[in-house]
Amino acid sequence: MVAGKSWSYKDHLITEGLKPESKHFQYFFMVSEHGQRKCNYCVWIDNEALAIFAPYKDFEEITSVHRAEWGKWVQAKVDKGDFRNLVLKFSKEGQKEIDLNEMEQNLKPE
Repeated sequence: MVAGKSWSYKDHLITEGLKPESKHFQYFFMVSEHGQRKCNYCVWIDNEALAIFAPYKDFEEITSVHRAEWGKWVQAKVDKGDFRNLVLKFSKEGQKEIDLNEMEQNLKPE
């Protein structure tokens, strides 16, 4: 699922990366502890909001500019012990956190 960089925070291993071959911006942080997956944190950017982040919909550029900021979001969730599967979704209206475990239907980026 996630291929990319890995780093440690407290007793957790965080593996992160862009979802391969996605038509929408989807960046994942998979959190594990002692070899067991605890949760996934995801960043989704709606297509119409991409221009806010980078011209020409350059996923790599968006990632390089905002990765540290999103990493701090992940660290804050770990600090709070919040291990729900969450999406930080960006749209033209702004950003919101969505708990994927509470969704009634499969949520996909627009």
